[in-house]
Amino acid sequence: MAKIDAFFKLMFEQGASDLHLVSGQQPIVRLHGEMERIKYKVLEGDELKAMLYEIAPEIKIKQFEETGDVDFGYEVPNMARFRANFFNQRNGCAAVFRLIPSKVLSAEDLGLPPILTQSAMYKKGLVLVTGPTGSGKSTTLAAIIDHANKHRHDHIITVEDPIEFVHQSAGCLVNHREIGRHTKSFAAALRGALRQDPDIILVGEMRDLETISLAIEAAATGHLVFGTLHTINAAKTVDRVIEVFPSEEQSQIRNTLASSLKLVVAQNLFKRIDKKGRCAALEIMVCTSAISNLIRDNKTFQIPSIIQTGKKQGMASLDDAIMEQLNKKWISAEEAFDKCVDKAKFLPFLKETPADYFG
Repeated sequence: MAKIDAFFKLMFEQGASDLHLVSGQQPIVRLHGEMERIKYKVLEGDELKAMLYEIAPEIKIKQFEETGDVDFGYEVPNMARFRANFFNQRNGCAAVFRLIPSKVLSAEDLGLPPILTQSAMYKKGLVLVTGPTGSGKSTTLAAIIDHANKHRHDHIITVEDPIEFVHQSAGCLVNHREIGRHTKSFAAALRGALRQDPDIILVGEMRDLETISLAIEAAATGHLVFGTLHTINAAKTVDRVIEVFPSEEQSQIRNTLASSLKLVVAQNLFKRIDKKGRCAALEIMVCTSAISNLIRDNKTFQIPSIIQTGKKQGMASLDDAIMEQLNKKWISAEEAFDKCVDKAKFLPFLKETPADYFG
């Protein structure tokens, strides 16, 4: 048992989402969204480095020493997997670990709307789950892949950095590939995937032009592709995908995207005030013919109004999703106001107007 595993055990038992180990600081966990110090001595640089190197593969240690940053996955048997990130900072080395539950939560466990499980059964197209870091994108995608794995008889390939949720093959054959260990890059893995007879491809992060281009190509040529982006809403997601391409290619990409995009889910996590834990508010854009036409005609600024009137198709605006959680008294008015789009709509729920609000 590695020395660091004691921290993971504590983290797991408390229900913490993240563990921060920093030279010159006490260990800190993120519990229900809040940072809390662990009653432990201040970590010295050499001690922490030895602790971190004990669990890191040799290739990752080499990469960290060359670049100052590295990501990889680490598993404590019979407990959980952890996504690790090592980095250097002013006082020495540091690391952040995100807990990935060993049990994949189902769509029902998470209370996801039916349109998300329906997306697991699409024959082809592009489905994007977006949101800021730590908003639960991986958990939502894992639930969708889990549904496909249980209800389809196909080949699923996941490409991640690092591998997070591990799916045991059920109805589907599932192959997991990790950047840096099983393949050189997202783009290299996607190029390879097209020759590996996949039906469903999960791209852990669509972070550059080549990866986005290959993902769209795969979706347009008969594969079901799931991916993530760090964007705040559906309209911004479409803009982000298009704007990564050179201006002379954007018209063609708009046409391809309009045909291949099926669903965009923009996700935000909120701290529960009725009990311990967090809950998600989801903006959902279904790529109907009206949405496709807006993408094709470069009128994405009109997407929010289509989402607002598309409830029968399973769509929901972020503000409506936040309002639903607020009306249930699950979340605070202050956090709802902070993360909503239309501030004026949520202003009446606040006890006082924030000093930085000038609406």
